[in-house]
Amino acid sequence: MSYADYMTIMFAFFVVMYAIAINKEESFQILSDSLEHVFDKSARQHSQQGEGVTGEGLLTDRVTPEQELLYGESIQKQESGPELLDGQSDTSNIKQKHLGKPLDSLLTKLQSALIDEIRDGEASLELNQDWLIIELSSGMLFSSGSSVAHSRAKQVVKIVNDIIAPVDNYVRVRGYTDNETIRNEIFRSNWELSVARATSILVELEALGINPARMAIEGYGQYSPFADNDTQQGRAENRKVVIALSKYGLPEQDPESESEPKQEQQALEPEIELPSDDDTIKIIRLPHGGIRITTRNEQ
Repeated sequence: MSYADYMTIMFAFFVVMYAIAINKEESFQILSDSLEHVFDKSARQHSQQGEGVTGEGLLTDRVTPEQELLYGESIQKQESGPELLDGQSDTSNIKQKHLGKPLDSLLTKLQSALIDEIRDGEASLELNQDWLIIELSSGMLFSSGSSVAHSRAKQVVKIVNDIIAPVDNYVRVRGYTDNETIRNEIFRSNWELSVARATSILVELEALGINPARMAIEGYGQYSPFADNDTQQGRAENRKVVIALSKYGLPEQDPESESEPKQEQQALEPEIELPSDDDTIKIIRLPHGGIRITTRNEQ
């Protein structure tokens, strides 16, 4: 091929390319972006799979279980994230730095312990991301319009206590009622009835030995129904007490802070006998600066 022919062909080629670039600039940009996305994705998959266990994939730092629970399972490491639900930590007073006992293991134990109550429809269990819910029928726990627990209620609460007492998960005792109006010499509204029933169960748990710092009371009255209040069956379903266990637990107390009072007592100055001209009495200076006068015959 002669030099003239070669130059002519090259000139024609670049003219065509220039014409295409002017008329189809948008289309070529879309094609360029698509190819870049495909090749970038392929390169990331290769970096994650090609090097095995010791390879350098995108996830250079493994997300800890606590971070997964707090921030979700993002592929990017997050500096911060939401705390449960918006405002939930403020209302429930739950610290998120300490995770309690896994809720799924507690669920298995409760299912075995409450098998008769679950079969009879007097209790039910529900596990979600943040709470293990133990629903107890109000009819089993209390008489109509009363917050005094039956002996049957105390037996069931004892069963629940045996399982949740050894762990450190936070406990929320929640009371619910139907929409039937109540106004007697004890309760003026369903608000008071729901709180009183939740309090009765919480006091029973406390008497059985659960740390009170783990627990709190919530009363919902008639305003958080589980079923339709227009039917008798729905109203019966709405009358209940719920014992809810959080996935977060009460942090362990520092043993040094517990031993401080004892150390302070040991550090107190001993009693010192002061000199006296009278041999029949004894003057003693007390650790806090006071003086005690006794006879020498006093033991």
